[in-house]
Amino acid sequence: MRVVAVLAAVVASLTVCTATHAASGPMVLDVRPKEIDELLANPGMGWQTFYQFADEDNNLAGLPSASAYIRFYWRELEPQEGKIDFAKFDGLLAHAHRVGQKLGFRIMIAATDDDIPSGAPDWLRAKGCKGYEYKYAGKGRTYWVPDFDDPIFREAHFQLIREFGKRYDGHPDIDYIDIGSVGLWGEWHMSDTGVAMPPVKTRLEIIDAYLKAFPHTIKLMLIGDPDGMKYATSQGCGWRADCLGDCSPGWNHMEKGYPQWIKEGNAEIVWVDAPVAWETCWDMNHWVKEGWDVHAIFDYALEHHASYVNNKSTPIPDGYRPEVERLLGKLGYRLVLRSLTIPAEIARDDSCLVTMVWENVGVAPPYRDYRVALRLTDSTGRSSVIATNESIKGWLPGSFTVAVTLDTPRDLATGTARLAIGIIDPHTKQPAVKLAIEGCDGDGWYPLCTVDVK
Repeated sequence: MRVVAVLAAVVASLTVCTATHAASGPMVLDVRPKEIDELLANPGMGWQTFYQFADEDNNLAGLPSASAYIRFYWRELEPQEGKIDFAKFDGLLAHAHRVGQKLGFRIMIAATDDDIPSGAPDWLRAKGCKGYEYKYAGKGRTYWVPDFDDPIFREAHFQLIREFGKRYDGHPDIDYIDIGSVGLWGEWHMSDTGVAMPPVKTRLEIIDAYLKAFPHTIKLMLIGDPDGMKYATSQGCGWRADCLGDCSPGWNHMEKGYPQWIKEGNAEIVWVDAPVAWETCWDMNHWVKEGWDVHAIFDYALEHHASYVNNKSTPIPDGYRPEVERLLGKLGYRLVLRSLTIPAEIARDDSCLVTMVWENVGVAPPYRDYRVALRLTDSTGRSSVIATNESIKGWLPGSFTVAVTLDTPRDLATGTARLAIGIIDPHTKQPAVKLAIEGCDGDGWYPLCTVDVK
């Protein structure tokens, strides 16, 4: 190949387009977009808001966030037997959609709040469900948790999970289901209560209930219950950890807990197929107060291929915003189009080969089935979107080459056409993922070059 001409910078970005051809071959355009370092809010990853949304969280301080995370007690969702508060949940999903976020959530049963006797609804105990009373951490009141093997509990709670699945499985505004129900705050332990965990068989049945109710929704589970985690990961679930950063003297999560639990739960390579989410232990301000190494803590999350970090919507300590930005520049996936080649001349109602080199410079793949799409805007100003079969789901960190077929529309006008690229939702046909390259037109498309249409 020899360089024939170097075209002027294309569109408003610094994308470079070079025309080349073989000794006896057609002219080919080689487009090389410029990478950017802007932080991007993309679905299925990022700096999460906690119990609030991006337009409510004053501590976001301008950081992008595409995910909100909320935990609910069962009593909140079904205050009366058989009357699930879907309106409340629909309102939260609508709020998330309005501000460009998706919602991750967990259902809890065992509580330690000062103002409620149980995370379970009052009507469950009134029906005669067996259970256990306990105290927690010196609090004055007594709490109650149902016996998970009691038929009254099983019928009612499994029905709740089924009804949520019927209504929300695959919902476009749900980020993931955090499999909860079991243990204090749905954390799969009953520490410092004197109450035993449900038997392994029962715990696995709870996991199965979520798996069956939400087959089309990404599912995570809190790491720490080896039997439950091993089963959940074998069924395609990712994992969460609620104490990122705990470097307390003696036993702590970072040194004594997570290394062991990840190994016991067969969770080392779960990130290839399902997300890893971290929530800070206390929050970043506590880390700084204790003198813990924030840089090393964030590296720990990245080394475990995190897609989410949740700082409980608390303030970032003074002087540590650069560390957060460094984290967000690598967290989850970050897609860079390194190059694209296309024939300089195409024919309408025909097809041509488009070859691309991509690089995921993040630490995890995308886990949703978004597709590479090309858009041609012809000489009349009419645009045609050509969705390809190339899914970004599973694009691991690193560089790779992708070849797609561009099927040109029959009604494409002859003359000059502008080519743009985007990553679209296959259901809405609209751009869904921002790329780490210059030139976004504001609608999620990235104009690259012009071609001649015959």
